[in-house]
Amino acid sequence: MKNTPNFNKSFTDSRALKSIFLSTITVLCAVGACIPLFSVLVMLIMRGGKRLSFELFYALPPTAFDTGGGFGNAIVGTLFMVGIAALIAVPFGILAAIYLAEFGENGKLAEIARFCAKTMTGIPSILAGVLAYAAVVMVTGTYSAIAGGVALSILMIPTIMLTAEESIKMVPSAMREAAVGMGCTKTQVMWKVMLPVAMPGMITGVMLAVARVSGETAPLLFTALFSDYWIFQGGAGDIMEPTASLAVLIYNFSGMPFENQIELAWAASLVLVTMVFIINIISRMLFQKKK
Repeated sequence: MKNTPNFNKSFTDSRALKSIFLSTITVLCAVGACIPLFSVLVMLIMRGGKRLSFELFYALPPTAFDTGGGFGNAIVGTLFMVGIAALIAVPFGILAAIYLAEFGENGKLAEIARFCAKTMTGIPSILAGVLAYAAVVMVTGTYSAIAGGVALSILMIPTIMLTAEESIKMVPSAMREAAVGMGCTKTQVMWKVMLPVAMPGMITGVMLAVARVSGETAPLLFTALFSDYWIFQGGAGDIMEPTASLAVLIYNFSGMPFENQIELAWAASLVLVTMVFIINIISRMLFQKKK
């Protein structure tokens, strides 16, 4: 009679012990990586949450010895500059992605563009501020929301371009071939077939880029600086004046010796993290829809 193999799992086997050991190490590393994140979130909720009120969202920043106040102008300024950055970065990023994925996929220019984009995703954000300072602030002679938007757009373009290119490449080739078989030109295939299918992934890339630049401080210190007033308080021309942002407000107030400003900095940090968190959730939902 043949001996039947024993398929019962033995925890004393060397391979099982190694698997348990490595799994335990992996879990501990994952938990350890989450501890700093959750500690920061808990600290923000505890210190920033106690100061949250509706006044913060419409009041102006206080002066040195004032109490109360808020950062409504900084919220509006942040949204406005991120909006300018998106208006600049989204068309450039998507058009570049279309060229890389469809028209110049294996060309020398495409390789150089991909290399530059991947390099730009890792450069310090302050360099984007220096570039925008030289290209906009020095030319116009003033810090402005436009300069801040240009600086942020420089950081957004690589993320949008690379994400959009991958989304276009993930469209099933059968759809492309079917469109070509029906007599569509290359341009029609891209605009009528490829882009609509790849749109959820492209929007995800845009949302991730927006989430990244929403909390940038260094580029705005070189370009938009800061202001204690609403961006459109004096009219549309205020976009060419120094503009408030949440990141710079946090930077300024966190170093002040006044308790009121420090509390506002904590509250502004909580609001900014919440904004980025919501954007990331939306991008995650779009990614799941894409899958």
